[in-house]
Parts: sequence; structure tokens; C-alpha cells
Amino acid sequence: MNAIDFSPLFRSAIGFDRLARLMDSARVASDNQQGYPPYNIEVAGDDRYVLTMAVAGFAESDLDITAQDNTLTVSGRAPQVPEEGRRYLHHGIAGRAFERRFVLADHIVVEGAKLENGLLHVALKREVPEALKPRRIAVQSARPAQPALAGNDQAQAQSRAA
Repeated sequence: MNAIDFSPLFRSAIGFDRLARLMDSARVASDNQQGYPPYNIEVAGDDRYVLTMAVAGFAESDLDITAQDNTLTVSGRAPQVPEEGRRYLHHGIAGRAFERRFVLADHIVVEGAKLENGLLHVALKREVPEALKPRRIAVQSARPAQPALAGNDQAQAQSRAA
């Protein structure tokens, strides 16, 4: 099966077209991606994640990380290595350019990135705005209601009290 039919969902729900596009792009991306460079996505705690990519041979200046519209893009330009005078018996270290795209959930922000021992670590965190967080509403007890006095009755009650 190559496609999922979302038309029953669209008959009774509004605004889920983004979900259909997301699932379709994930299916197409998994069919087309070559798996380079390899990466891990780790849960580092409540609302914290770490994306780790193996980018051996790339320097900080060769890498570009961009977060825009719920998409994280990590790309690398192939470093210029002089090939003259080199003869390989086996050439297995990939040094080609790459671009990887990751769809981020709502309110996921990139905290930072560091390159260490050939691994690129990108720290991500879910930051839900205060307006969207659940808030507790205090329940107040009401004082017992006193019967309302009619216009003449109210005046008579005031004169008795005086």
C-alpha cells in the first residue's frame, strides 16, 4: 500500500490537512533517504530531546543548522580534501554533502548545538507558552443568598432596624 486515504477524516474534522501532509512527506522521505549521515533521536528528560548525527570529517564551519516553521534542517558542505597524491585501497569514509530535515512538533525549540568527537549534538526542548498551559481555577464558596425585599418591604425593614 503506497498511500493512505484520509478522506473519511476530512469529512468530519477541520484543520487536519497538515497531519495528512506530514504523514505523506514522512512516507516519501523514508523511501528517498539514503541514511546518510546516521543519527539518533534521544529523549533526555521531560520535554527535552537530543538529536545526534555522525558527521565525522566535518568542522563547525562546514555545518548549517536552521529551524523554520516547525522544520529543523541540518546540512553539511563536503570539506575540501586535497586528493592529489593519494591512492586508496578502500575508500569507505563518506565525505559528501548532505541535508537532513526533521519535522518538529508544536512548541519545540532548538536550545543549541555542539560538535564533539565527530558527533553533532542538537539540544531540543518543548516550551509551551503560558497561555496554553493548563491553569487551576479556584472555586469560591458563595455566601447564602438573603431574600430580596420588595420596594415597600425594604423601606419598612430599614425603619424597623432604626
